[in-house]
Amino acid sequence: MSFDGLFTRNMTKELNESLLHGRINKIHQPYKNEIIMIIRANGKNHKVLLSAHPSYSRIQITNENYENPSVPPMFCMLLRKHLEGYIIEGINQVELDRMVIFEVKGRNEIGDISYKQLIIEIMGRHSNIILVDKGRNMILDSIKHISPSMNTHRTVLPGHVYVLPPQQDKKDPFEATKDDVLSALDFNSGKLDKQIVQSFAGISPLYAKEVIHRAGIGNQSTIAESFLSLIHHAKTFDMNPTLITGEKETFYWMALDHLKGEKHTFPSLSELLDRFFYQKAARDRVKQQGNDLERFIRNEQDKNTNKIEKLKKTLEDAQQADRYQLLGELLTSNLYAVERGMTEVSVVNYYDENGESITIPLNPQKSPSDNAQNYFSRYQKAKNAIKIVHEQIEKAQDEIVYLEQLLQQLESASTKDVEEIREELEEEGYLRIRKQTKKKKSIAKPVLEQYTSSDGTQILVGKNNKQNDYLTSRVAGREEIWLHTKDIPGSHVVIKNPNPSEQTIKEAANIAAYFSKARESSSVPVDFTEVKQVKKPKGAKPGFVIYDGQQTLYVTPDLDLVRSLKD
Repeated sequence: MSFDGLFTRNMTKELNESLLHGRINKIHQPYKNEIIMIIRANGKNHKVLLSAHPSYSRIQITNENYENPSVPPMFCMLLRKHLEGYIIEGINQVELDRMVIFEVKGRNEIGDISYKQLIIEIMGRHSNIILVDKGRNMILDSIKHISPSMNTHRTVLPGHVYVLPPQQDKKDPFEATKDDVLSALDFNSGKLDKQIVQSFAGISPLYAKEVIHRAGIGNQSTIAESFLSLIHHAKTFDMNPTLITGEKETFYWMALDHLKGEKHTFPSLSELLDRFFYQKAARDRVKQQGNDLERFIRNEQDKNTNKIEKLKKTLEDAQQADRYQLLGELLTSNLYAVERGMTEVSVVNYYDENGESITIPLNPQKSPSDNAQNYFSRYQKAKNAIKIVHEQIEKAQDEIVYLEQLLQQLESASTKDVEEIREELEEEGYLRIRKQTKKKKSIAKPVLEQYTSSDGTQILVGKNNKQNDYLTSRVAGREEIWLHTKDIPGSHVVIKNPNPSEQTIKEAANIAAYFSKARESSSVPVDFTEVKQVKKPKGAKPGFVIYDGQQTLYVTPDLDLVRSLKD
């Protein structure tokens, strides 16, 4: 794990430097397991994220924006009641555990001095955020409730005494000597990195593997020296926040030599976490919210794929049309040789160069002329079927392209974008219209993603079909520049300038490539043209357009660039 006890210690120092003696002005709970506190300290507002997410639990100062619900949850209301206006008197780590306690002081409803503790336990799926009345050590509430049946060691419910999580009784690495390290390890048992984790508090497998890596093939003494050297960096807060991008992206408070991949350093731990968790937690929330939509869309895709296979089989059968015509004409030419009751007749095929005979199956219940007419009818039906089947295949293929576009949009959607995609599917007749949707009296205008190029030019992005149509048809000026990935599902992008610089076009193309199905690819083709060259065919699906006069630019999507341009 990256957010270990040592990382927590460094983060606690960073928080103290920015937030100590600050005032808690506002509290929001944008999502089920996450709290945002706006704290005024050192002459500026700081946005602090407290997360008890099972996969992305952490504490940090963030620059990201979060959408708040129209009605705040009960836990958020309780935090506002007890903490808004309070002063932060201390931010402390519990030993070397992944626990941070905000010590706050303020006045309660009757004006008396009150001391509270906001405790953040960063423990994976067991993470929690707990508000405690310090004087009574009583839990006022928590973001997750833990009943006695769920945990025999402690109960986390309002009114109960707060009890720390079970202690692991590990050694303090900051107090360890070389002899302590050597005595803690059994060099004959192997797996020394795991032994380090099991013996010392605050140590994660990442840190332990780095100790072994830096020790090299040396002896026992070398490993102990490597351990103490790295602990010295931690003890003196000698940080180098680093993001490692390779097969698996990870982060740590210092550079990790044992991991391969490109390394990026950051000025602070919070900026590192913003970069690492950028869209990760949001994507997880969107995935949960849009899980049913994704399943539905994929099922519709499968239906259309199967439909195309059946239509192709029908098309193969319909290819017999020319043979039915031939049999009808030959039978008509040889009616004199046919009598009612015959099951077949052999005639000369005068269309064949060699004059080979051909046997024509007959219905004995019909007259010779009716048999001939039956073949002409089958010919006409098959001929008509070919046209209809081709139209049906084309329609099913268009459906697949449309559904593929919706899947791509879900990949980069916010929770609000997911709702707009759901509304679109309802309006297009794919989903039943929900009762609450029927009650809507006015439809709000879509909110577009906004970016600013390096020379100050505004760039707008539509992240779903509603936004794409609104951007291209309503917002964009006719002379402005429109961009879209070539033959790849993606967003509409508009540069709000009829004569943008070459650099702005490249940056907008990068944004278009990033918000497309080719996000993870390189050398992505992006078409750009004037908005007046973009047309929406009559009756076309939402978001579908055709365009002319385009030029093509090849770019490789760059997340860091896209983030730097975000307003």
